[in-house]
Amino acid sequence: MVTLIHEIAHFEAFNSYGRYIKPHGKEWKHTFQILMLPFLNPRVFPNELLPLLARHFKNPKASSDTDVKLALALKQFDPPNDKTYIFEVPLGGEFKLYNGRVFRKGVKRRTRYEGVEVASGKLYLFNQNAEVELVDG
Repeated sequence: MVTLIHEIAHFEAFNSYGRYIKPHGKEWKHTFQILMLPFLNPRVFPNELLPLLARHFKNPKASSDTDVKLALALKQFDPPNDKTYIFEVPLGGEFKLYNGRVFRKGVKRRTRYEGVEVASGKLYLFNQNAEVELVDG
């Protein structure tokens, strides 16, 4: 539902403010907040999510996944899968993405983890709540 309202907010912000606004600028944020307000209640979302959603919508970001606490709380309502969060992978452990690329987990920087692609040696950064598959090593 959050994603649907996010996209509707783009449409409404465009209609209200015109084509020269930033995609996730103040006009979009305001529109997103107004559109989400009626849904922030216990008939729509579980009580334990409401404080996290309220905090997120004080200043919504382009993606709710950048709000780690909210993203993890929302994912607990997804159907079970065989994925692991990157923050659960041990340092130096290998993990695989949905596209089959394999990485070795590095250190945590301020908010993201380093991952070195095994095949190329290139360094990438991953959100701490990225879903990955552990590679048996």
